[in-house]
Amino acid sequence: MVAGKEIEQAVQRLAQMARAAGIHVIMATQRPSVDVITGTIKANFPTRISFQVISKFDSRTILGEQGAEQLLGQGDMLFMQGGGRITRVHGPFVSDEEVEKVVAFLREQGEPAYLDDVTEPVEGNGGDGDSGMSGIAGASDSDKSLFDQAVAIVAREGKASTSFIQRHLNIGYNKAAKLIEQMEKEGIIGTANHVGKREILVRRTNDDMDC
Repeated sequence: MVAGKEIEQAVQRLAQMARAAGIHVIMATQRPSVDVITGTIKANFPTRISFQVISKFDSRTILGEQGAEQLLGQGDMLFMQGGGRITRVHGPFVSDEEVEKVVAFLREQGEPAYLDDVTEPVEGNGGDGDSGMSGIAGASDSDKSLFDQAVAIVAREGKASTSFIQRHLNIGYNKAAKLIEQMEKEGIIGTANHVGKREILVRRTNDDMDC
């Protein structure tokens, strides 16, 4: 830990609050030394896992006794429960192909709605703030044009979500969310169901996109 005591105190508070709230906290380190895994850290993380380490001293730092230095690697580990009992277990190997299959399966279940605004820089006035489009009648020509494009995409593709509009129009999350909200008000799309999908209520062609 580069910041030393400051990080140690923050980790201690996090562990204490997580325990009170029923949140599981997982902390990992590649450097099992006493200046990293301090007594305070160990007291707040009674359940520990050690993979193969170089020496018995590293094993004692993590688990309080030696043995982790004799592990075989490749998922071989020692698991110490809260009471101090140590069990040797082996984690399964998951290939890249298996990971890709799981990801592909999850993608088929429905289109995700990412909150990409958390990674976007804050825009100045005239960006995606609350002063944006409050209605088509009072919107600027650029906003009307953007709305028309969004409606055309939704009608053509037969799907509507904030992330979908965001990707196709290359705009920020807040702007895309306002477009989706406006389309719902205009009766172009329905409300989101329990899985976030929306029914497309109208079908428009490129010839009648003038709103």
